[in-house]
Amino acid sequence: MRYPVTIAASLFGVALCLFNATGYDPHNFIFFMFSIPAWLVDLFIDVHRVSVVLMYILTVLSWALIGYIADVLINRERHRRRSES
Repeated sequence: MRYPVTIAASLFGVALCLFNATGYDPHNFIFFMFSIPAWLVDLFIDVHRVSVVLMYILTVLSWALIGYIADVLINRERHRRRSES
């Protein structure tokens, strides 16, 4: 099984973290829009009390997981279509 969506989603997570780390996102608007772990952390505790590196790692991992789930669903659909033919 190939993992193109997993790779693309992981790269998106890395790009999101790099964009935030460069300082072009001074108020973290972009990061908080697209980082699922940041949403969850902000619900329970103050996000400023959490390590930035941990947030970056969790963001990349969450995007990789989303991509992996998409790849698995795509593979199942392809397999189903091949078995019907």
